[in-house]
Amino acid sequence: MRTTVGIIGAGPAGLLLARLLHNAGIDSVVLESRDRAYVEHRQRAGILEQGTVDVLRAAGAGERMDREGLPHDGIELRYDRKRHRVDFPALTGGRSVTVYAQTEVCKDLIALQLKDGGPLLFEAEALAVEGADGDSPRIRFRHEGREDVLECAYVVGCDGFWGVARKAIPAELTKVFERTYPFAWLGILADVPPSHDELVYARHDRGFALLSMRSPSVSRLYLQVPEGTDVESWGDEEIWDELERRFETDDDWRLDRGPITQKSVTPMRSYVHEPMRHGRLFLAGDAAHIVPPTGAKGLNLAVGDVVTFARALTYQEETGSAERLDAYSETCLRRVWQAERFSYDMTSLLHRSPDATAFDDRMQLARLERIAGSRAAETDLAEGYTGFPFD
Repeated sequence: MRTTVGIIGAGPAGLLLARLLHNAGIDSVVLESRDRAYVEHRQRAGILEQGTVDVLRAAGAGERMDREGLPHDGIELRYDRKRHRVDFPALTGGRSVTVYAQTEVCKDLIALQLKDGGPLLFEAEALAVEGADGDSPRIRFRHEGREDVLECAYVVGCDGFWGVARKAIPAELTKVFERTYPFAWLGILADVPPSHDELVYARHDRGFALLSMRSPSVSRLYLQVPEGTDVESWGDEEIWDELERRFETDDDWRLDRGPITQKSVTPMRSYVHEPMRHGRLFLAGDAAHIVPPTGAKGLNLAVGDVVTFARALTYQEETGSAERLDAYSETCLRRVWQAERFSYDMTSLLHRSPDATAFDDRMQLARLERIAGSRAAETDLAEGYTGFPFD
């Protein structure tokens, strides 16, 4: 097989890149190791920044998102039994976010790709990227019981942290920046309408809690738990009781309960791999960087990466200049590090470390009071949450 751009991974980044290239008249092939059902049902992110929403619409993938997604104009911060709402449009010149699950984004992009895009091969396991530093890189992959080779002009690795793409960059050329956190998120899906119409981020002496949603009838909630927690060690009523404690306020707000349909534990880490390019191999999304989920940045960062690549390749096709492709890593990393900073700030603001002191607790409360009492501090949070511009 031969194509211009070989894309490893059919998550939202790989699928969106294929769509952007198709719209620009550039051919591609997408290789995905899992089957279609797995890709369309694995639970991941659910918050789309303004820029991501705009890109999906422009790519022709926004019809169902606009019909079923939930636009949010703010979030609520809770601390010390107080409530403070951050009004995004008022602070950012009109920007907001949309709640629309990654699974739904993937379903929309898969449907478009199968309808009029290039080849999308499920259960096609990428084995290695070869010749990345030459003019004709190759992806060795296994599909339908036999090995094959995809000859490319460029390879984009959207295959996540455990994928093969990053391994093709020589170790002596790379730098890795990493931080692990001594806590995790216990997440639940529950068949109950959300108890608030916007996301609620709660700082509590017992730990962080988040009230989110997947639809008007399905709630998504999270609790900070110790690193390495066994999800089965928490009973359903115990989870609801703890959520109630952490969301408590001085008014009459109440948390509605319902049947829990799914439970999981998500570890917390920050990770950046530099560079994001080697020869004709380009990394995107979790293959190059990971953020703790507090800032809702993971999916949106991946979108920024593939938008940057698609624009750079289109520019080269139109002008003959590789200037923007050559600047891919530097361009993406500027946005990545700002998102890492924001995610770290949100995480340290709202989570209680196992070794936290009384001083640490007061510092968190002081930071939250600063956001609630300063338009400048509140604006910084709103700008970060709604998204940094795509270069």
